[in-house]
Amino acid sequence: MTEPKRVAIDPFGADIPAESARLRAMGPVGAVELPGGIPAWAPTGYDTLKGLILDPRVSKDPRQHWSLFSQVAEHPSWGWILGWVGVVNMLSAYGPDHTRLRKLVAPSFTARRTEAMRVRVEQITAELLESLDTTAAAAAAAGEPVGTVDLRDAYAHPLPMRLICELFGVPDALRADTGRLIAALMDTSDPSPEHAAFVQEQIGTVLPALVAFKSEHPGDDLTTELIKVRDEDGDRLSEEELLYTLLLVIGAGFETTVNLIGNAVVALLTHPEQLAAVRAGEIGWDAVVEETLRVHPSIASLPLRFAVSDITVDGVTIPAGDAIVTTYAAAGYDPEHYGPDATKFDATRGADDHLAFGVGVHRCIGAPLARMEALTALPALFARYPDLELAVKPDELRQVPSFIAYGWQEIPVRLHG
Repeated sequence: MTEPKRVAIDPFGADIPAESARLRAMGPVGAVELPGGIPAWAPTGYDTLKGLILDPRVSKDPRQHWSLFSQVAEHPSWGWILGWVGVVNMLSAYGPDHTRLRKLVAPSFTARRTEAMRVRVEQITAELLESLDTTAAAAAAAGEPVGTVDLRDAYAHPLPMRLICELFGVPDALRADTGRLIAALMDTSDPSPEHAAFVQEQIGTVLPALVAFKSEHPGDDLTTELIKVRDEDGDRLSEEELLYTLLLVIGAGFETTVNLIGNAVVALLTHPEQLAAVRAGEIGWDAVVEETLRVHPSIASLPLRFAVSDITVDGVTIPAGDAIVTTYAAAGYDPEHYGPDATKFDATRGADDHLAFGVGVHRCIGAPLARMEALTALPALFARYPDLELAVKPDELRQVPSFIAYGWQEIPVRLHG
């Protein structure tokens, strides 16, 4: 088979909507090249992506179904992908293995447990709003414009970070390291062997330290529960599965919510007429969150899935063993599904069928918690600061350096309230 001409994915994710349009022009499935030169296929439309996610011929297990998995070590610039496919958890499991792992982990994310966290989310939110006033005052004293703060650093990040660390019993001494690990994993702008080695070193240091701490100091937290699952007889988590499951659920539990909150704030501040409608009760906060997830999904593209057998989509054949990128952002921008203005934020759209949390057996088990955090943080923020506004022009905001994560490095705002 002739090797297709591939389009290189921007490792910095600088303009994800424009890149999605560029890929869509290639057809329903485009041949792409991920950072470091990893070949893959990118679905470009909603129906195509959903169909592939639900297709039993598509696997998430690289060990069984990626023809190039054994070659990763031969390519120094491919090492970064090991943080995503060199792990053993729900994200890289297929068939019965995925069913087993999800069954062992899912009880820790029940609706009852999520609802029990609501009071704590409200408490942390209130504490962060109080500290915003202090932060703004300090900025003013340092000569910064009065009331200017980085909302990502002061609000969108610490809320889910504190909550997930409490939920998993992460001690204070490991919280900064945990945050750095997840940020490094999401950063796809540096495919160098040094960066890949740093990520692997952090995975092999931070997570075992957490397990060791909770083994000595068990508590009412999810890490303790997962350790018990590891230690129980029968169908249990292996040591490797335990570590990589913690990587998945902790990382997904705060990084994606950081972006959800930050993206929603920016979307409303750059669409003042919709913010006014929200304030007037004409648009609900649920609608704001769902539209944010559609048009600014916290995860733009997720590596990787693999064709178990040849799969033909509208005349394009994805050969067995090839990699497939899960392109959530491109699906959300599909004009055939969401109309010609699909790239525009419109909270009245009612597009709650988005794929931002996945679909089917791989749907994110932490989605209810992420929604609950956003639906607490956003109304409280805008109620506290009715004159909140961006302190920079929208085109001055910088996307986090990643084609995977979709969010802003900083969100400078003026509080005014």
